[in-house]
Amino acid sequence: MCLLAAAADAAQASRSQASGSKPAAPRTIKSAGTWSPPRTPWGDPDIEGKWPGTDYVGVPLQRPRNLGTRNELTDEEFTARLAAFQRQAEEDAADFHIDQLTPELIARGTVGGPVSPPPHWLERGTPVRQASLIVDPADGQIPPLSEEGQRRAAARQRARAGRGAADSYEDRSLYDRCITRGVLGSILPVIYNNGNQIIQAPGWVAIRNEMIHETRIIPLDGRPHLPIRAFHNYMGDSRGHWEGNTLVVETTNLDGRTGVGGNGGANVYSEKARIVERFTRTAPDTLRYEATIDDPATWTRPWTISFPWRLDPNYGLYEYACHEGNYALRNILSGARAEEAAR
Repeated sequence: MCLLAAAADAAQASRSQASGSKPAAPRTIKSAGTWSPPRTPWGDPDIEGKWPGTDYVGVPLQRPRNLGTRNELTDEEFTARLAAFQRQAEEDAADFHIDQLTPELIARGTVGGPVSPPPHWLERGTPVRQASLIVDPADGQIPPLSEEGQRRAAARQRARAGRGAADSYEDRSLYDRCITRGVLGSILPVIYNNGNQIIQAPGWVAIRNEMIHETRIIPLDGRPHLPIRAFHNYMGDSRGHWEGNTLVVETTNLDGRTGVGGNGGANVYSEKARIVERFTRTAPDTLRYEATIDDPATWTRPWTISFPWRLDPNYGLYEYACHEGNYALRNILSGARAEEAAR
C-alpha cells in the first residue's frame, strides 16, 4: 500500500503542478466521428479510476459448445439467461430475511423489476449478451494441453493420489489460504470483491485488485524484465508501454502456481508463461480489458480473454482482511480431522 500511495501522490502532484494550485481536469481530444480518451497532464491516455468487473460475473470463461464461433447471445438465448437470473434471485429470496432489505440492496438486485438482492455480500452480476470471456480461439474454448502441459497435469494428479481434500494446508488452494489468486485470478469476475482500480503517474501505473488486496506497480520507462532465473513471483514481473491509446502490460517471471479461472487455481500456467494485457478506454465510462496467455509449456497455442469494465467512481473497495493462517483454514483442517475420528 505504501507504493500505491506513492503512485497516487505522484499522480496528484503532477496534476496539481500542471494547473497551479488545483488538480487539472482531464482534457478530451475529439476528432471527427471518433471518440478519443482524455489525457493526463503529462500526455498519456487517462484510464485512471475504479473499474469493477461485477457486471460480467454471470459470463462463463468457456463458451457453450452449441454456440460454436458465435460469442453473442440471440434474443431468445438472452431471454433464457434473464430467466435463469430471475430464478436465482427468487431462490435467494427464499433464504433472505426481509428485515435485511435496504433500498441500496434492492436496487443492486433489480432486473426488470424488484427482486431480492444476493445473500450476504455475494454478487450476481448483470445479464449481458457476451457468451464467454474467451474470445480467441474463435470457438471460445481453452486450447488443448501441449505435451509438456499433459506431463505436468499428470504429475499433479499423481501427487494428489491417495490424499484427502484437507490432509494438510498444502492440499488447499492459494485462494483458500488467502495468499493470492495470481494476475488473472485477481481480475476475472467472481461472486464478490470485483473491484479494480487504476492509478497513473508519470512513467508508472498501479493496478489494484480488491480480491486478496493485490497491487502491481508497473514501470512504463522501457526497462527490461528481471532475469527469469533470479526472480519468480505469484504476480510475476510486469512491464508496461503505450501503443496508441492502449496500455499494454507484459508479465513474465510467474511461479507456475496460479492460473486462469477457479479463483486462480484452475488452468494453471507454467513458469514459462507470458501474459499480455491490454487496457483501452473506448468511451467515457467503458474500458476494454484483454489478456492473452502465451504458454507453450502448457497449451498448444496462445488464447485470449476479453470483456469491458464499467467506470464507477462511487464503488467502494473494501479491505480484504483474510490472511495466510486464517481461521477458515484452521477450521477446514480441524473439521477434516474430526470427520476422520468419527469414522
